[in-house]
Formats: sequence, structure tokens, C-alpha cells
Amino acid sequence: MGMPAASANEERRLRRGLKSRHLQMIAIGGAIGTGLFLGSGGTISQAGPGGALLAYAAIGIMVLFVMQSLGEMSTHLPVAGSFHTYGTKYVSPSFGFAMGWNYWFNWAITLAAELVAAGVIMSFWFPDVPSWIWAAVFLILLAGLNFLSAKAFGEGEFWFAAIKVTAVLAFLVLGVLMIAGILGGTAPGVSNWTTGEAPFVGGWMSVISVFMIAGFSFQGTELVGVTAGESENPRTDMPRAIRTVFWRIMLFYIGAIAVIGFLLPYTDPSLLASANNEDITASPFTLVFERAGIAVAAGMMNAVILTAILSAGNSGLYASTRMLYAMAKEGTAPRLFARLNERGVPVMALLATAVIGLFGFLTEIMGDGGAYTWLMNVSGLSGFIVWVGIAWCHFRFRRAYVRQGHSVADLPYRAPLFPIGPIIALIMLIVVIIGQNVQAIVNGQLLQVASAYAGLPAFLLLWVIHRIVTGRRSRMVALDDMDVEGLEIKAP
Repeated sequence: MGMPAASANEERRLRRGLKSRHLQMIAIGGAIGTGLFLGSGGTISQAGPGGALLAYAAIGIMVLFVMQSLGEMSTHLPVAGSFHTYGTKYVSPSFGFAMGWNYWFNWAITLAAELVAAGVIMSFWFPDVPSWIWAAVFLILLAGLNFLSAKAFGEGEFWFAAIKVTAVLAFLVLGVLMIAGILGGTAPGVSNWTTGEAPFVGGWMSVISVFMIAGFSFQGTELVGVTAGESENPRTDMPRAIRTVFWRIMLFYIGAIAVIGFLLPYTDPSLLASANNEDITASPFTLVFERAGIAVAAGMMNAVILTAILSAGNSGLYASTRMLYAMAKEGTAPRLFARLNERGVPVMALLATAVIGLFGFLTEIMGDGGAYTWLMNVSGLSGFIVWVGIAWCHFRFRRAYVRQGHSVADLPYRAPLFPIGPIIALIMLIVVIIGQNVQAIVNGQLLQVASAYAGLPAFLLLWVIHRIVTGRRSRMVALDDMDVEGLEIKAP
């Protein structure tokens, strides 16, 4: 007789099939998307080259602190639940509950957004094919990669990210050659940094507004924390990914913005047009490649942006699936979603996430766009809320760890600037969240305010409802009572 289904599932575990190179590319690829390829032009038109550089550098440093906090916790306790588990253990069960569902919803809706964007991108080559056909094809492709195994997901993400990284590196090399006057005619010098109001356009308010755009661009770097539960050797691979990803991402973003700032004046109408995230020909990357003499620049960048979209969808499907699985294992989601197939993939959680992504896509193509816009706005702040949670969890974890008599030297990875790092990250994140749509608040545009900030009350509502339902069991965990034990992982 065969093993009962419940017992068989107990024997199955998530498999540690993600190698160091997978983690490196997942962390880098998570932050390189349409925000860089299209949105970077809009930030320069809004704040000037100097303002955009300052904003991206400041947000990049904040992300470094968040990633260091995540690195310390995820090497000590490398589990698929990541932020949900840390929120439950180091803050309160209600906070962990809200963090988990918030993150799952964020990436499930992001998957829908990527399906919509993929249809728009494909119309560049196939204008007569309905966008829903491409959405269905890409959803099947991404679900198939995730269904096979964690290793298949990692391999797919490795190559998706590799294409994006290659495109950025080519852009930087060609851009430097054009700045030096070796390609594309006369060297521009520093003229675009001194024209009009440059390098800082619009004062501090413009820089603050670019903070939001930069923050959205960097969202996805925390994905590496979710992969800790399936990393072959999280004790060494996670710190390496954390250390290197910051400098690589900063090189790509700061380098790209500097190149664009030298080659294109902030008054160029194409920079503002690229902020709409649909006009590939207006992308600063496309313009620079064209000026370098690459005739097929628009088609090439269209392919790269499609890769970026598929990469985001692939990562989003993986992250939300693992989060739903982890919540089911801990009893904060239906147990059905904790089921694993023989390859260690949580298939029911995968199917549920894919269905929500499909629902979000259908809301956009079949409705008037209103419901889809609200779904996107609710998920818009989710990434920032998760970063706040990571910094807060780390601050409380380290205090409890030391208070209970443990030595910081025993941690596999130590955030070097504790407690300054998480404190600065928390302050900057609160500024970013509050400043989400300051202009609408100042102008008294209540509907826009409600739309922009919808994700915050949604998160707080989850937190409060869980606290009311569970009562005293969900009080904030005292430092002396906190479970700060790690997870023993044998190196392969």
C-alpha cells in the first residue's frame, strides 16, 4: 500500500537547489527593470542629472542598510517564510501575519501588471495579435518554470537577469565612448550639466519626489531573502549576494543616470515621454544606442525590456508562492497551500498565485481600468512596508539576541553598522511612504490621496483584525521571551 497523502507531504521538503550564481542574479535582476530602462529618463527631466543622481544614491544607501539587516537574519534563520517568519518571531504574530499577506498580494498583483505590460511590448512586433494571447503564453511559461523546481526557476532567472545586465553594461561602455567623443560625433562635455537649471532642477521637492521613483526601481532586491530557504549553502551564499549586489546595482543605476545626464539635456522631451513606460523609442537607452549607430536599437531594447518584464513576473510568482507556502506551514493560511509535489514545489500555492495574477490581468483588459488601478495602488506601498518590517525586525532581533546572552560573533553574518543602519533605513522609509503623493495632499485632492496611500490602511487593517481575533496571543514579543535560535544548515 502507498503512503497516505498527508504522511507523504510531511516527508517532502523544499529543496536547496539554488546555487550562489542564482542568488547573485536574482538579487541583481530583481532591481533592474523598466524603472531603469524607461523610468530613469523621467527622473532626470524632473530633478535634473544632479538631482536624480543624489536621489538614487541616497535610496541606494538605504537599500544597502535594509539588505544588511536582511542578510543577518536570513543567514541566521534561512527559511522560505523570510519576512513573515521574522515578523512573527521578532515583533508579533499579528505583524508577521500582515507582513506575509501584504507581500504575497504585492507580488501576485505585480504578476498581473507584468502580464499587461508584456502584451503592450509584444504589440511592437505583432500589432494585430490580441494582448490576452501573449499574457496566456507568458503565464504558462512562467508557471511552467516554477512548477518544475526551484533550480529551474533559478536557472530561468539567471538567464533573464544576464540579458538585462549585458544590456546595461553595453549601454555604459557605449555611453562612455560617446562622452569621450570616440562615437557619435562631438563630445558633449559638461554642457548638459550646466544648461538651464541643471544640475539640480526644481529644488529639494523634486529630489524628494524622485526618492519615490528610485525606491520603486530598487524594489525586488529583497527577493534574495525569500530564496534563503532553498539556497544550497545560505551561510556563505547569502552574505556574498548581499555584499556584491549593492555595488553592482549602484554601478548600473548611478552609471546609467550619469551617462544619460551627459548625453541628453534634461529638457529633451524624450526623457519625459519615457516616464510613461510604454514608448520604447523614447527610452534613453534606445536613444543612446541609436546615436551610437545601432540601427535596430528600438527592437533590441524592446526585447531587453520584455526580458525584464518576464524576469519580474518569474521572480514575483516564485516569491509569492513561497510566502503563501510558509504562511500555510505556520497556520496563517489554509493548510492546502503547504502541499509539495515530489520535486519540492508548493504546487497549490503556485496555482493560487497564478490565478490571482490572471484575475488582475482580466480586470484590466475586460474592465474600464478602474479596479485594476486600485489593485495596483494597494500593492504599490507593499515593498516599502516590507522594507520597514525588515529594518524593525532586525533592530529587535539583535537587541534580544545580545540581551539573552548570545555573542554577536556567533552570527554567520553581521550587519556592520548596527544600530545606525536600520534606524536610518526606518527614518528614510517613513519619509518615502509619507511623501508618496505630497502634492495631492497639499492640493486637497482626496481621491488621489486615497488611491496613492491605499496600501497602508490595507496593511494596518490586516494587522488589527488578526490582533483582535487572536487576542493576547498576538501581543508584541518581549525581548526576553523572543525565540532567537537559528537554523543549522549542513553545507553540501
